[in-house]
Amino acid sequence: MMITLKNGIEIQISSYKEADFSSIHTLNEQEAWSNLVKKKDDAKAAWNHSNIAYVATVDDKIIGYIRGITDQSITLFICELLIDQAYRGLGVGQELLYYVHSLYPTTRVEMLASSTSQTYYENKGFRPFYGFRKTFAEWNR
Repeated sequence: MMITLKNGIEIQISSYKEADFSSIHTLNEQEAWSNLVKKKDDAKAAWNHSNIAYVATVDDKIIGYIRGITDQSITLFICELLIDQAYRGLGVGQELLYYVHSLYPTTRVEMLASSTSQTYYENKGFRPFYGFRKTFAEWNR
């Protein structure tokens, strides 16, 4: 799907292909998302097994991505949304979110936000909700 941004730049939103992962990993490194960078093989496996996996490109260069999972009826959970710093503020993230939600319009979008991204989502009309997290290693058995 081709979309024109606020500044006139055209972006292409397309389904993730395994060949895209090296560019995705580079964006993760640039953002200093250390967990995804350290667990590169796990991150690639997550991409390969996610039913929400799209990239945004300009002239065949990946400038952003969105990854998540959905049951296609009730819940659409966004795991990661990341835009190259040079393209932030142009609406790329909003277009990716809208595009994915338009594929499953009966769902509600849910995601976790960091303290630095919280205002971004609030400004886009997302309501806060609270959840919990635990890794398998944290079970006391």
